[in-house]
Amino acid sequence: MKRAITLAGGGPAAGLHIGVLERLREAGIKFDSRDDVWALSCIGAWVGLVYNQCDPGKEVEQTYKFFRDGIFRDDASYSRFPVNTVFGTDNVTNMKAMMGFCMDPENKNLWLPDQIMKAAQDTIKFMSDRSFWNEGDFNRFVLNSVLAPNPFVRYWISLMYLSSISGLSRIYYPESSFMRAIKFNRLYDKEKPFIFHNAWNITKQKLALFSNQPSFKPKSKKPKPHLQEPYQGITSASLCACSALPYIEQTVEIDGDIYCEGALVDTVNFERLLEDHPDLDEVWISRIVDAKQVHPPRNLAEALGNLCMLFAATVGEDDVKLFRYHVKYDKDVKWHGKIIEIRVPNDVNFEWTHSNLDRGRKAGYLAASQALEKYNSDK
Repeated sequence: MKRAITLAGGGPAAGLHIGVLERLREAGIKFDSRDDVWALSCIGAWVGLVYNQCDPGKEVEQTYKFFRDGIFRDDASYSRFPVNTVFGTDNVTNMKAMMGFCMDPENKNLWLPDQIMKAAQDTIKFMSDRSFWNEGDFNRFVLNSVLAPNPFVRYWISLMYLSSISGLSRIYYPESSFMRAIKFNRLYDKEKPFIFHNAWNITKQKLALFSNQPSFKPKSKKPKPHLQEPYQGITSASLCACSALPYIEQTVEIDGDIYCEGALVDTVNFERLLEDHPDLDEVWISRIVDAKQVHPPRNLAEALGNLCMLFAATVGEDDVKLFRYHVKYDKDVKWHGKIIEIRVPNDVNFEWTHSNLDRGRKAGYLAASQALEKYNSDK
């Protein structure tokens, strides 16, 4: 039996992947054969790569420990500091960007006399016309007639948004103890399954794939031209690139090209998966995020989580539907294997807390149990 496991993106829902792998492993479905395949993206790539470099027989607990101790924050701390332990600001780059911005002779348009004069006229009009005295018009007046023309405010806003910083946080520090805790060399052992993840090459505007077998050749007799892009080797840079969600994380440079997350372009590369491995018997899908997990936000932290996960959920759901459609109806797809999709639980939120990690692990375990029950009944 040759199987593939696909672990999609979903950030703080990583515990679901761990629970799924734990339950499937208990059932003897381990995905650890040389013939097996791991198709990964975003947090799914982090779980998949960490899992495959763990000590044999200790994969689940060591993966769980890596995320609990290395990424997720204890609930008490998170309650008043809602950031995980790796989304740190890039202080050195911030300082360099600030200095560069301050010393840039081309830093123009801070003082706009005509805009200041217009703001004064708008202020007089606003103060004299009571019809504008409502919350919406007042906030717009402050934005456009008080803040926007003020040269000092303009300076600080442009310093914040227009200096050379590509994300709120940075993960890629290859020499950090956090990154060195992942033994990437273990992924290249000859007995390991085929593992690959994606990332979006912004420079060349195309999806890139990274594998522990970069010299791999497609097994299709007539591979499609647009699916013949060679694999690159998995590294700490590629792993960080695959989760570099724009604005949230800084982009990553690899060999002169700039990369960001690929999951919002293609969930786990289903087409390439079947093109390169047409002899697969089964494809197990662990998607982890769903639009039903998105609830009315109570604060900015929850709103930011909704922004990221709503896109991930809907893109992932659509990709799975398209995958099933092509397998069933596309005459060019010559694959007759079995698809097993693990239900996406709703009792998980988008907090990087220990309790959410544990809750996700239990929910993923239960979801995998339900999938196994149906899987066994269908045999």
